[in-house]
Amino acid sequence: MTGTGGSTAFDAGPLLLGVRHHGPGSARAVRAALDAARPAAVLIEGPPEADPLIPLAADPDLQPPVALLAHAVDEPGRSAFWPFAEFSPEWVAIRWAVEHGVPARFIDLPATHTLAWEQATRDSGAGPDSGAGPGTESGHGDESGPGTESGHGDEVRVDPLAVLAGTAGYDDPERWWEDVVEHRGPGARDPFAPFAAVAEAMGALRERYGAGGHSRDLVREAHMRLRLRDARKESGDAVAVVCGAWHVPALREKTTVTADRALLRGLPKVKTDLTWVPWTHRRLARAGGYGAGIDSPGWYGHLFRAPDRPVERWLTKVAGLLREEDRIVSSAHVIEAVRLAETLAALRGRPLPGLGETTDAVRAVLCEGSDVPLTLVHDRLVVGDVLGEVPESAPAVPLQRDLARQQRSLRLKPEALERELELDLRGDTDAGRSRLLHRLRLLGVGWGEPGRSRGSTGTFRETWRLRWEPELSVRVAEAGVWGTTVQAAARARAEADAVAARALADVTALAEQCLLAGLPDALPVVMRVLADRAALDTDVGHLAQALPALVRSLRYGDVRGTDTGALAGVAAGLAERVFVGLPPACAALDTDAAEEMRGHVDAVHMAVGLLTESLTGAPADNDGATAGAEGLQRRWRDVLRVLASRDNAPGVIRGRAVRLLLDDGALPAEEAARLMGLALSPGTAPPAAAAWVEGFAGGGAGLLLVHDERLLGLLDTWLTGVPAEAFTDVLPLLRRTFAAYEPGVRRSLGELVRRGPGDRPGGATARQPAVPGFAAEPDTGRADAVLPVLRLLLGLDGDHDTTPGANAARTPAPEALHAPSRGTRHSTADALADSTASAATRAPRRGAPQSARAATHAPAHHATRGAVHTAAPDSPHDDRLTGVGT
Repeated sequence: MTGTGGSTAFDAGPLLLGVRHHGPGSARAVRAALDAARPAAVLIEGPPEADPLIPLAADPDLQPPVALLAHAVDEPGRSAFWPFAEFSPEWVAIRWAVEHGVPARFIDLPATHTLAWEQATRDSGAGPDSGAGPGTESGHGDESGPGTESGHGDEVRVDPLAVLAGTAGYDDPERWWEDVVEHRGPGARDPFAPFAAVAEAMGALRERYGAGGHSRDLVREAHMRLRLRDARKESGDAVAVVCGAWHVPALREKTTVTADRALLRGLPKVKTDLTWVPWTHRRLARAGGYGAGIDSPGWYGHLFRAPDRPVERWLTKVAGLLREEDRIVSSAHVIEAVRLAETLAALRGRPLPGLGETTDAVRAVLCEGSDVPLTLVHDRLVVGDVLGEVPESAPAVPLQRDLARQQRSLRLKPEALERELELDLRGDTDAGRSRLLHRLRLLGVGWGEPGRSRGSTGTFRETWRLRWEPELSVRVAEAGVWGTTVQAAARARAEADAVAARALADVTALAEQCLLAGLPDALPVVMRVLADRAALDTDVGHLAQALPALVRSLRYGDVRGTDTGALAGVAAGLAERVFVGLPPACAALDTDAAEEMRGHVDAVHMAVGLLTESLTGAPADNDGATAGAEGLQRRWRDVLRVLASRDNAPGVIRGRAVRLLLDDGALPAEEAARLMGLALSPGTAPPAAAAWVEGFAGGGAGLLLVHDERLLGLLDTWLTGVPAEAFTDVLPLLRRTFAAYEPGVRRSLGELVRRGPGDRPGGATARQPAVPGFAAEPDTGRADAVLPVLRLLLGLDGDHDTTPGANAARTPAPEALHAPSRGTRHSTADALADSTASAATRAPRRGAPQSARAATHAPAHHATRGAVHTAAPDSPHDDRLTGVGT
């Protein structure tokens, strides 16, 4: 039957279909009503500027969930969304109109007013009672309707569903709506009956509550009535209107055209542009801040698509998800869960099992009472990560089109579910993906976040965490002001950010980002700004912060094929300025400033090492590159020597300087021991000595103490001599120092401290025999005993050794195999978890005779000799002391 024939659908005027936004029951009822009424035109709640986009709904590539995005042309960040899901009544109405060739139009307040009015309201600071006009929050469409709070976020409105549910005796509006609408479906005989009942209920509520506390709806409804009048002039009363049920009484209200236009007079305007953008189920959820959101978009989508047996189909889907996660779920589990859900629905007086009943059944049967797998079910199925698709024919800014083209060419499809992407930059495709992701980050489009690569520390590998969020479409539109392609826009944005940067470190970080993003054309501007800022900045801390990022950038040229020659000269000049200003800057610092400066020293040391490598590997025709690298390294070591010997420098910096020189081989071990002895002499205040220890032994230096017993002996002797009244002052520093060591290192240190280092100053070696395995010279006999085990591990059993003593070595003595080795993981308890253990065990024995001390250590030593063969493969090992090496 059509609207111009004998149909009774339009006898009372236009067919007003009041719905709940994103309700599957409402969507089915709308489709049934449209099939029965056959209207000549369909009017839908939404921005009228989107009318030209309605025909795109016929394109099979437009897959919901999608949203209408409206943004200001001159300020794309000012935007609003009107989301549509597959089960949204508005989307069903659009699809019906397109399929049947019926004109469809949007009738809500134009987006040109919506965006301008919202901005004006924010600028003026108008309160909720200002009644300034309609609007939407950026990123959220004004989809307020029954059972929702205001989508504007500035005023709480009457909840119609809560009132109706309370009247019916329900304490949960969602459950009431499911029982009355979602589980009932359209009327079997009269498809218009559900809408008549809802309209009657909403009419009573509007009589009682008026606009429900939100005056902006009055302006929106005035515009809807004007558009409805225009449609009736063209098609008569054969017009169907699909809108929020809350607006139905207002559309039936008899008002004059003059009164409606008066409400719209003087509204602010802004030039807008609209398009379709992908949306996600997760952003349809109320938890995401969407005013008309629902709690379970995945569940509602299932109800809309399930032709029959929705509960059985849902629980089968849940079982499939749990099986993918390696949980044991059988068909019997599903059958029992269905029975339990139906039983719960009957006990609770519900027509069908709802989400509450199915969730209880899943928890009890499929999850065995655990909420952990139930959380996964809620995240993956009840909410879901469905991402819609938009065809290429949809209007878009040029930057969006270029991004879509690159996404296709690089096979990098946007997905709503977060995933990890490993990139090998030696390949063209992965290198292109890396450049694209870095360029988007420069533009503020955070599609990917860089993470730590597993299994590799080289510069040729990157790890990204990717997740596409709908609001990124706004960021892309907003970034369109910088250029029409991703590369051009990223370059323009980088140059502008460099000029506007305030800190020197920001400019160097930007130079690094330009190299990562493959933007060599932006480097001249960035480097000019960098040189100017570096010349004017006299703060050594700022220079030290800027140098590491700049030097790191030099390493990216090898893999990414970027010319980094300009960076090398600036980095070398910056390093020279740091060398000159660092020693004076390290004088007379308090504790916090000294700790910060130690971080700068570490960063500069690493940067100088990388810079030296880069200059050494420069092309052969670059005269003096190698000599410059050696000179740079030499000057930095001179700076460290100055810091190590300056009395006015904080102890933490002096200790760190000694440690760095020792690690580089620029300081003999004897000299390091002498400096440590001076720093830990009785004339040094305990807090100052503890700070020196933290600088020297902190940051993973435990292996150094394990391998050099002289240093450990000096530290141990100083610690046992700290007065009791001063020990509490040094304890926090020592605890922080030793807590950073690996567990195996702490165990090794504890064992060494317990049995006493053999090279302890004061004649300990002369009074106590050296412990086997820790002799000053290699023991070749015990080293030969290890060879059979090494041959077995290396698969060299078939090799024959003709050297003297080889045959004897193949049958090692048991005591030789079980001799202790420094750095192994002993089975004894960790004796050096922090400095408390060392002091507590040794302080009572300060005045004990040496014989007593030896007697105390002997049993523990012999008890651990048989446990050495269980050493972990990554345990620290000292060839010089075990006798394996030379």
